[in-house]
Parts: sequence; structure tokens; C-alpha cells
Amino acid sequence: MRLLILGGTRFLGRVVAEQALQRGHDVTTFNRGRSGDDVPGVTTICGDRTSEQDLAALADSGPWDAVIDPSGMTVAMVEDTTRALADVASWYVFISTVNVYRGWPTAPLTDASPLREYTPEGPEGESGPDAYGRQKVGCERAVVSVFGECATILRPSVILGPHEYVGRLPWWLSRIHNGGRVLAPGAATWKIQPIDVRDAASFSLDCAERHLVGSYNVAAPIGHSTFGELLAACRKATGSTAELVWVDHVFLRQHGVREWTELPIWRGHEGTWQVDASRAHATGLTCRPLEETVADTWRWLQTGVTVSSERFAELGISAEREKRILAAWDARMAAEI
Repeated sequence: MRLLILGGTRFLGRVVAEQALQRGHDVTTFNRGRSGDDVPGVTTICGDRTSEQDLAALADSGPWDAVIDPSGMTVAMVEDTTRALADVASWYVFISTVNVYRGWPTAPLTDASPLREYTPEGPEGESGPDAYGRQKVGCERAVVSVFGECATILRPSVILGPHEYVGRLPWWLSRIHNGGRVLAPGAATWKIQPIDVRDAASFSLDCAERHLVGSYNVAAPIGHSTFGELLAACRKATGSTAELVWVDHVFLRQHGVREWTELPIWRGHEGTWQVDASRAHATGLTCRPLEETVADTWRWLQTGVTVSSERFAELGISAEREKRILAAWDARMAAEI
């Protein structure tokens, strides 16, 4: 199969490229060359998705049996790309997000849950998860408007694993490696369902190879693991003796702890980890144990890589603030005795 990956140098796109080569595909990547090196063995076309000239040159390098697009972030970008590739690509796999659902993260979700509303004339300068989700809805529509039933829409929840530039799991690994008393959010039994990047990449390729039509939630099964198992795996991988102090959601919110950022992966809403991906699992999506994801991510970090991105810079709670909240929690526990 001749495969075009839009991106291909970071995280999911990079792992898709690695696995595609392992499957024997002829792989081309299209990127600006700014976010890292391409995987050895791919054909690289350097260009910008916002450039009409670059997209025309890309189309001239076709045709492709399939396109996998993990980098389409704006409606205009996806519209321009799909129009440019309409006559030179047979299938299009678009990586969207569970943020497209109106109920995320407050309500349980299925593949049939209602989507957020997207209008081209939406509020200028709007930001936040709702705006991001609406943009992705628009991106999905742009793909379907051009490729119709020759498209797969994938809606992953949280993806973890080696090459993660966002830095959620790397932050936890680093914090627990440093030891001491660690502020652990919620309860050890709180169920979570992140998916390994390698499993998400494999399913993306399956969709391209098998021409799977429609949309699929991409997540580990509900109840696949717990936050306690995640942090225990971090302790095991790093050889740490850190003490985990579990502090409930309400107390953390009362002290203004920012969900998803100050304590990465923590979001106390019911729907965050109630994403039904049974349709994808019935079609072939498989998920490895979370402990394997954690251990392999730590090994990757030990190779000397630097996790650096604007989003990573926003992650994590300061040591001083963590100590203050733990002290307040200790005082509350002592008062209840």
C-alpha cells in the first residue's frame, strides 16, 4: 500500500510511520520539518498545509492508496488538504478527538453521542475545550464532504506512550521518580482508560488497510485500569519509594487545583473515563496493559530525549504548592479523627 502520513515526526504520526514500514508499506510523510526527524525509511516531502503551492506539489507526488491525518487542527487546513488530495487518494483516515462530543467530559459517551455544533462564523478568538471540539467537528465534516464513504473518523480519548510530546505521563514519571510524598488525585480505585499510542497507531493502519467506514471511539475498555495502577506502575518503572497520598476530588477543587494540567490526566468528571469504544474493539482494536505503556515510556525517557512543547510547559504542580495542599489535607484528616 502507498501510504501518505500528514505529519509523521511526532507521537502518533511517528508511530504510525514506524508500524507502516514494519507492515511493508511504501510510506510518504508530508510535514514542515520543524517538529523532529522523520522515521528512517520513509519518503519525505517538505511542505506546509497552509500553502496552496505546497499542497499542489504534494498532490503531484501521488497517488496514494490511503492518507492518515493526525495533524489536521483547523477546518481551513483540513478543507484545503482534502480538496488537494481528492483525486490522488483512495481513502482518508482522520484522527479527531472525543472533544467533538457535546457531553465530554461530563457524561458517558458512545459512538452515537451527539456532537458539538460547528458554525464557520463561530465566536472570533474563542478558546478552550469546547472551541477545540467544535473545530474538530468542522474538520470531520470537511473530510466527509470530500471523501464521503471513503473515510474513517477516529476519536481517541487520552493517548499515552513513548514519544509523547504533551508530557502527561512523562510528568508523572518524573514526579514519582523524585520521591517524597506525592499528591495523588481522587482515589486509587478511580477507573481510567487511556490507550497506548502503539495500539492507536495499529488501529489507524487497520482502518486504512481494511477501508473501515464511519467513526470510532478509540480508547481502552471502560475500567481497563485505575489511577492507582497507573501511579503504582510509575513507582515500579522508576524504582521509586514515593508515598502516594490520595486526596479526593472535592478537596482538590476547593483548593483550586487545575484539572488536566496541574495534576495531568486528572479530571474528576464522570464522563472523562466513560468512553465506550466497544465498536472499535469489535472491529479489531486491542489494548496492551497500562503497566507496559508506563514501563516503555520510562525506558524511552532514559534515552536522553527532551519532552518540550508549549503544552508540556503548562503541566504540573509546583513542589511548594503540592506541600501546602498536602499539609492542608493532613490537617483535615487529623481533625476528623
